[in-house]
Amino acid sequence: MSPPAAAAVPAIEARGIVNRFGAQTVHDGLDMTVVQGEVFGIVGGSGTGKSVLLRTILGLHRPQAGEVRIFGTDLTRLADAELRSVKASYGVTFQAGALFSSLTVLQNVQLPMLEHLSLPPRALEELAMLKVRLVGLSPEAAAKYPAQLSGGMVKRAALARALALDPRLLFLDEPTSGLDPIGAAAFDELVMGLQRELALTIVMITHDLDSIFRTCNRVGVIVDKRMVAGTLQEIVQHPHPWIQSYFHGDRARRFGVADGA
Repeated sequence: MSPPAAAAVPAIEARGIVNRFGAQTVHDGLDMTVVQGEVFGIVGGSGTGKSVLLRTILGLHRPQAGEVRIFGTDLTRLADAELRSVKASYGVTFQAGALFSSLTVLQNVQLPMLEHLSLPPRALEELAMLKVRLVGLSPEAAAKYPAQLSGGMVKRAALARALALDPRLLFLDEPTSGLDPIGAAAFDELVMGLQRELALTIVMITHDLDSIFRTCNRVGVIVDKRMVAGTLQEIVQHPHPWIQSYFHGDRARRFGVADGA
């Protein structure tokens, strides 16, 4: 996919991020920029701190150094109370769905609405059902509990909840993990359709090379405690050994990127 044609306006700017846990330094001067309207993929080997970076960007973890700006607001300098309004501007899905098992799909989707919106019960139900339909789930599925859903339906329910407050920015943590190739491709198509229809900016952490080639405008690779970012064509030509080993192979060649197409 090509980068957005419009002027590159930053949705996220991370500068000089340092994350340490005891004697272990996970990120050391990491920079990252995500422009509005793009799908930005984040990849990296085990232990490179992909989830730590996500938590840092979301304002759930304060780095030892550096700053994170979402739509120009520096999250690292906000008090917890001030973060609340910023958090309403983005939606998040987590790898296992993170749905509340004691609530139905519809009730799970309503949770962010109950926290941030003042609507009568009927309006809340109608709005939540709209989000459920938006991700391709039926009214019957909305009445079910997470344990009654397939893996793909759980992913869609979590996505509906992430879209509950009409966010401008969407974070997806391993969105296709646990899905078979057909289910993963269908979820990728759903994400791309929503990105176009809702003018979303999407940040996706994934190890799924097929999803990266299908959906991402640009990719950021965490190596040596920092990030190398660029288009797929730029990334696959980068000389770093890990990047070469990850992006060159049968799957990469199938998309014509590894050969410079």
